[in-house]
Amino acid sequence: MLKKCKKFDDVLFINATGPDRFKKDKRQNKLEPKHIRDIVETYQLRKEEDRYSRRVQMNEIEDKGFNLNIARYVSTAEAEKEVDLAQTNLRLKGLEEKISKAKTEHNGFLQDLGLPKLP
Repeated sequence: MLKKCKKFDDVLFINATGPDRFKKDKRQNKLEPKHIRDIVETYQLRKEEDRYSRRVQMNEIEDKGFNLNIARYVSTAEAEKEVDLAQTNLRLKGLEEKISKAKTEHNGFLQDLGLPKLP
């Protein structure tokens, strides 16, 4: 909602497209009373909540060419899970060792059968 007589120097963006913010229906999604209450409460209290609502200063809006696309300011995407590279590297080394041992054992069976070894 945009107001001519607003008292704030920022704009509150509410992105109600995230999970649990509406009820999926066959033809058209629906807002249930709880969803409407959440939106109204967020608007009235000007609350900020990760991946749902954010107050944006006018200079940021200006920097983005006055584009009021909600997704530019409030993303519903979840942050990617952080990967422990050291732990992953250890796990991969362990797997490579197991593969090497299994290949050596398999090549022994192939040799016993008179078949060509795996490279």
